[in-house]
Parts: sequence; C-alpha cells; structure tokens
Amino acid sequence: MAVTREDALQLDARDPLAPFRERFVIEDAHRLYLDGNSLGRLPKGTRERLHRVIDQWGSELVGGWHDWIDAPTRTGDALAEVLGAQPGTILVADSVTVNLFKLVNAVLDARPELTHLATDQDNFPTDRYVLEGIAKARGLELTIFEVDPLLGPQPSDVPDGALTVLSHVAYRSGALADIAAFPNDRLIWDLSHSAGSVPVELEAKGVRYAVGCTYKYLNAGPGATGYLYVREPETLVTPIQGWFGQARQFEMERPYEPAPGISRFLAGTPPILVLAAVEEGVRITAEAGIEALREKSVAQTELLIALHDQWLAPLGFTVGTPREPHLRGSHVSLRHPEAWPICKALIEHADVIPDFRGPDSVRLGIAPLYTRFVDVYDALDRLRDLVERGVHREVDASVSRVT
Repeated sequence: MAVTREDALQLDARDPLAPFRERFVIEDAHRLYLDGNSLGRLPKGTRERLHRVIDQWGSELVGGWHDWIDAPTRTGDALAEVLGAQPGTILVADSVTVNLFKLVNAVLDARPELTHLATDQDNFPTDRYVLEGIAKARGLELTIFEVDPLLGPQPSDVPDGALTVLSHVAYRSGALADIAAFPNDRLIWDLSHSAGSVPVELEAKGVRYAVGCTYKYLNAGPGATGYLYVREPETLVTPIQGWFGQARQFEMERPYEPAPGISRFLAGTPPILVLAAVEEGVRITAEAGIEALREKSVAQTELLIALHDQWLAPLGFTVGTPREPHLRGSHVSLRHPEAWPICKALIEHADVIPDFRGPDSVRLGIAPLYTRFVDVYDALDRLRDLVERGVHREVDASVSRVT
C-alpha cells in the first residue's frame, strides 16, 4: 500500500516526542533539515544557558571558577545517563581526535602486550589518521582491513591481539554494530554517530573504552567538545600531562601526579561556554529518553526507506544502509551515480538540507528530537520531483570544500 502525506501527519499527531520540536530554534519552517547527524539544531535552552554563563562571567569574573571547574566531569556524569555508563567514567573535554590520541596511547602504555593497531577502511578518517600517526611514532604494526561497506565491521574482521578502533554506527552507511559481540577488552568504540540516537549501554555491554563527539545528535553546537569513556579510569595514565589533570592542581610547585578517576584525562583549561552548551544538549536528550528516541528513529527511517522504494528506486537510487532496523543507526544513505549534484540541487532548489558522502551517497539524517514524520515525507517528495525534472543536471557540479 502506498504511503501518503496524511499517513505521515497521523504519525506526527500520535508522536509522544512531538513537543520537543518546539524547544529548538527553527527559523525557516519550509527548510527541511535532514543533516542532524552532522550538526544538530540549536536548543532554545542552550541559548538561554549561554546568556546566563556570559552574565556570570561578567559579574563574578574569576570567582566563577568555583562553579565552572567541575564542568567536564559534571557534564560527563550527565552524559553517562544517556550512554548507560557509571558516574565518574566519562569526561567531556577536547575533540574526538585528541581524546582518541590520548586513549590509544594510554592503553598501549598500560598494556605492553598490545603491539598491533587496527581499524577498518570505512571508519571515519580521523580515527584512521590518529592510528596511522601513533603506529608510525611507536613503531607498531597497523592493519586497516576491508569490510562489507553496507554492513560495516563484524567481530570476525577484528585481528587477534590488536587494539582496534571501530565506529558503533558507520558514518557512511549508517550500519549499526552489535557491541556485545566484539572483543571489548581490546577495542575502542567511536560513538559519534550513535550517542543520542541509539542505546549504547556501555556498562551492560562490557565496553572498556570509548570516544565520541557532542555536536551531532546531542545538539551541543559546531565544534563542541568531545568525550572519552574509561570503565576503570585509574588503570590508565594520560600521555598529555596538563595542569587540569594534576592531582592537586593548585599546588603548582609539585611535579605532575595523575588526578584520581576520570579527571586524570584532562589537560588544559576547559572551554566553559562550550561545556554549558554540551550540558544542555545532553539534558534534553536524557529527558526525552534514549529508548523513546530510538523507537521514533526506527519508525522514521522505515518511512524513509518505504518512500525510497515507492518513488526513488525507479529513478536509479538504491538504499546504501541496512534495511533491517536493528542493523542501522539514525541516518540512511541513498546511493545514486549523480549523488553530488543531487545534493546540491536539494539545497539550492528544494530547500532540503542533506549531505554528501563519497563516492555516491546522499545521506539523510533523522534527529528524532525535532524531525517530524511529515518532514521525511516532504523531503523525499521534493527529492523525487527534482530528479524527475532533471534539476540536478542544471546545477554547478563543482565540488565545494564542505560537502
């Protein structure tokens, strides 16, 4: 049976998460934003919180540090609720790149039996680049193994004895890995495309190490800080010894001694305005509840795939994401030989915001906190219309720096 726009409107009418949309800044109702897997929308509460922190800075000056100094661990504990971790195991600081560098080196220092690094060819580039640099600096073997581009890495792909870095949700295909099936004693998970959209359950699934970002489904803003997770923080020592990770920070005449717990992974002074934005994004996610977000995400990606089959398959599109809901995250890649000009045409002529991932994917991200079912319907309708009319063949197909 064909899906209709009325069907989508009915789904929105029954959606228990629908009120959360009103808590985000949406300045143009006609623009359909399906790129929340790259950068989430601005929560209204974040704008208000940032004004309060700025006012606190203005009135309290350096005295504000009595409140600010615990922000990286306080925000980490809030994020632990979303990721299914124990308090005191997550630190919000630095970027994914820096956190991965710290964590890989810390694990290697603590476990000298690990002399081999590994990741998959389809992993996000920063993860591969960090491992390449560490392998070169330490004289270690690095294996970059091939995986099924649709399904992502499987437990049998992981080399024996290697410290391996994998993404929970593949950035290109959206494939969702079964964390519990992997050898988590020597695996670091990148949660960037899963935190805030799918249940992670770090504690329950035996994960020991993880990193991730906060500007996608956690809606913390462009360039917001990343985080790292260590199940037993005091088993590791950070390779970057900064004054915020010092045991008695303001006894400045002392030599470096790692702080107790997860705080030992701090380095320089944390960005307080950014951390306030992260904390607000995490709070609204926790309030909605990760299970409810996942249920809506599955329903919306199911709708997207159904509309693809109904409208787009005859136009040369294929689904580049697992069709089984339990095997995918919250974005769907639609493959087409002309994916790049189609993406440009969507933005310039249809007021739909997707993104492009080479070589041939139009990537559509579902952020259940603010994306409506009718948004999915209308976006696919506009996509069908412009391809049927050949609008994508009329755009300037030169590749821009940001895709």
